[in-house]
Formats: sequence, structure tokens, C-alpha cells
Amino acid sequence: MIPFSPPRIDQKIINEVTHTLKSGWITTGPKTKLFEKKLSEYCNSQVTLAVSSATAGLELILKWFGVKKGDEVILPAYTYAATANVIVHCGAKPVFVDTNKNDFNISVIEIKKAITQKTKVIMPVDFAGMPCDYNEINKLVNKTTIKQLFKPQSEIQKKLGRILILSDAAHSLGAEYFGKKTGNLTDISVFSFHAVKNLTTAEGGAINFNLPHPFNKEKIYKHFNIIALHGQNKDALAKTKIGNWRYDIINPGYKANMTDISASIGLVELERYENDTLVKRKSIFDSYSKVFSKHDIFEIPKYETKNKKSSYHIYALRIRKINENQRDKIIQKIFEKSVSVNVHFIPLPMMSFYKKTGYKIEDYPTSYNNYSREISLPVFYNLTNKQIQTVTNAVIESVEEIIKNIT
Repeated sequence: MIPFSPPRIDQKIINEVTHTLKSGWITTGPKTKLFEKKLSEYCNSQVTLAVSSATAGLELILKWFGVKKGDEVILPAYTYAATANVIVHCGAKPVFVDTNKNDFNISVIEIKKAITQKTKVIMPVDFAGMPCDYNEINKLVNKTTIKQLFKPQSEIQKKLGRILILSDAAHSLGAEYFGKKTGNLTDISVFSFHAVKNLTTAEGGAINFNLPHPFNKEKIYKHFNIIALHGQNKDALAKTKIGNWRYDIINPGYKANMTDISASIGLVELERYENDTLVKRKSIFDSYSKVFSKHDIFEIPKYETKNKKSSYHIYALRIRKINENQRDKIIQKIFEKSVSVNVHFIPLPMMSFYKKTGYKIEDYPTSYNNYSREISLPVFYNLTNKQIQTVTNAVIESVEEIIKNIT
């Protein structure tokens, strides 16, 4: 069985983790701090905080910004549960909007329609690693009419003076938009380093800050180090200094810090990310596209345009003129041919919790249309050319078995 997305664990990773284990420092320490520094350099962002997961990072930002009951946060209906769940945790209302017709990303037109006086945050999602339309989104929230709608209810909201743009960049580390890396495209971006991501730390994430004046990056970094560790004003590394054992709890923070074990994996992954990992993933995408473009029934995902370059995270193949039931049958046939595939994502209005809350998938026709025809294909570093051929053959044969006489 060809797996879907196993992590790349080689001797370099093993050696670095072993070094960390033998160092005696396995929680947040020097390697975590180095990983943060390297991420900031890679993304050209002001400052970076490594955290235990992207989910934790998103929730820390929402809580810091003062998002609470009665507030609204705009996000795409086409995303993973983490993006919406953190809004619910804050007591606020997720306001789902539909996606673009030409890709899977949030529609700026639909964002504009959804903004109200209750809107505090917009959370674009870089689906499959393709950046959203950040120039348009950033411009939208800075329009005088939109800023006049904004009703700040905390000191931080007053300081920003407008809707916060919080990018769910879980898929898009290394992607580019008008020549700039994700992590440097809007106010705050949050990456995921989960096991299936391009760059993994087993579990983990990072918050990249690019807040405008008068926010101070050093103060921001210090503050988030505190709230990510129970509100404690000194981490374990700081307390190792002679006579520096005493600490204080200055707010009821969270437990969201990254460990040096995780960071050691990330350091190896980041060092070879741009010139090795992304190159290999792009070659897999190109190989798939070369085969599937020969058949009109396949809709090839966009992963490069004039102004955008994906991180090549998910190869989201769509099949034209089929329904959800046919798609599911095709997936079953592919699995029977020893190839693992997936679907990204089931839109959240289709999930039990959100349906019970009152959301209806009928209100998001583009999201449903994309979902009903989408199959995610295997993409991982050690995928061979022979395996790529097996995958493409399995997909084509399975489609032919369900949809006769494809062209």
C-alpha cells in the first residue's frame, strides 16, 4: 500500500533528536529559541514564537486580541475544524463564507459581505499551501468604511484600530505571494508542523508576527512567551541562571510551549526545506499534472500563478461532472489498488456540531462543489517515480470503472 503522507524521518533527524536527548535539555530551551530565530529569518517576519500546535497558536491570538462572546470571526467554510473550533472556545461566532470558484481559498467578495460591527478577526486559510489574496484582504480592512464599522472593546483592539487578519497558514510554509514568503503577508500568521505537514516537528506550530506600529516586536514576543507558559514570567531556561529561581504568575496563561525535542526535528527540516523538500514536492505535483492534463475529466489544481507559488502541500485533484457518491466510489476503487488517498476537507457546515449550531452546506455551494469532486493524492519526500506511476494509473483506472469512457 502506498501511504498518503508519511513523515521524512532519516538519520539526520535521528542524530539531532539523539543529541537533544543526551543534552539533558528536552523541554523549551536553546533549540526552540534557535528554531524560532531561523523561522523568522526564513519568512522575513518580525518575530516568531514556537508553540505546541497551530491550534494552540490560533487560540492564543484570539484570546490575546480579546475575542469573546458576542464577537464574530470570518473564515472559509472549506477548512479543517481547528480553524473554527478555536473561535467557539472563545465564545465567539464563526462566520463561514464561501470560497473562490477558481481555487479553494476564501472569497474576498464574500468576506466583504460578511463584515459587521461584531467582526473582530478575519482568518484566511491558505488551502493546500496556496496563499490567499492578501493584498485585497489587507486593503479591505484598511478601508475607511470598514474601519468605521469596527467597534474595539479591548486596549489591544483600540491599538490596532481595525479588524485583525490572522492567517491560518498551516499548509503554506515556504509559499510565496508577490515575491514574499507566507509568515510575512499580514498581521499574524500561524503555521502547523504536524506529522503530515511539509515540515514536521511531530507536533507543533509557530506564530509569526508582523503587526504594524505602534506594536513592539520585543514586547509582543515576551508577552506571548508568558501566556504560552501558564502566565509564568520566567521559563525553565531563564530559571537556570544562578539566583534566578523565583518567578511570578502574572496572568492565567496556557500550556502551549514547544519542546527542544520537537524543535530539533524542525531545525533539520528547515535547513533543507527550500532547496530540497519543496523542490521534491513540486516535482511530484508536476508529474501528476503532466499525466492528468491529458484527460479533460480531470481539473488540475493551481499551484503556481504569476504572483503566487504554493508550498505544494496537498495535490487536490478534482474530477469534472461527478457527484459526491461517485467520488466516494472512485476513492474505494483507488484504495483497492493499494494506493492511499484522502479528501481535503469536508466543509465544516456538513459536520454534526456545526449543523446543530444552524449552519447549512447549501449556503456554501462552491465549497460543496469542490469537496464533492476532490481527491487528495499522496505527496511525500520518498515517493518514487514508480509509485507516482502507480498512483496515476490507479486514479485513471478507478475513474474509468465508475465513469465510463473518460476523455
